[in-house]
Amino acid sequence: MNLHWAKAFQQLLPSLGKGIGVVLYVTALGFLGALAMALLLAIGRVSKSKILNRILVLFIEFIRGTPLLVQFFYIYYVIPMLIDGIAGAFGAETHVQISATLSGIIGFAINYGCYMSEVIRSAILSIDPGQREAGLALGFSESQVLFKFIIPPAIRNSVPVFGNYLVMMIKDTSLLAMISVQELLLRAKTFASQTFLTVEAYTIVAIVYLILSVPLSRLTVALERHLKRSRMKRS
Repeated sequence: MNLHWAKAFQQLLPSLGKGIGVVLYVTALGFLGALAMALLLAIGRVSKSKILNRILVLFIEFIRGTPLLVQFFYIYYVIPMLIDGIAGAFGAETHVQISATLSGIIGFAINYGCYMSEVIRSAILSIDPGQREAGLALGFSESQVLFKFIIPPAIRNSVPVFGNYLVMMIKDTSLLAMISVQELLLRAKTFASQTFLTVEAYTIVAIVYLILSVPLSRLTVALERHLKRSRMKRS
């Protein structure tokens, strides 16, 4: 087997540089969307409305029970068809299209938002009930107590877990190759099919993923230790 590492690095790295930009863009927006989704779902789950709670449980279980890749396909292919079909039923003609990149961002926001919502919900329930009672005693409303005294410490306690989900999301961007997003894996696959440098291409893309994810994993561990020390000092 003749391997041409120098040639592969020289020809593939410029393309992978653009792929890294796509990965970081999708990850950043998808993660922010997941945080917003998770917070809304968690607040709904701790509300006193039993009907809302049951609806959200069903939604979360449905999302968590189906593969992320299937959700990407559904958002990219099926939802535009459903919208066109509904519009056609009312006599309107539409040609809705959702870009592959936007489909990935929406898919990440919904999928990871459901997982992260359970983290936030658990963190909210772990907050000392005295916090709520003290806020109510000071004259704050239930919603004010929730957003001023409950959610901020719950979010802080969830930060290390969020870091782990962020690393997972970076690696899961490789699934976007299946809906034609020009991220790292699809660029490596295209390069390998054109040059037949298969071993080199996929090895390089694996190294790039390591470079992206390992430092972030180490940072997450360091942040978790820092938060633990801070809590010990306060206690």
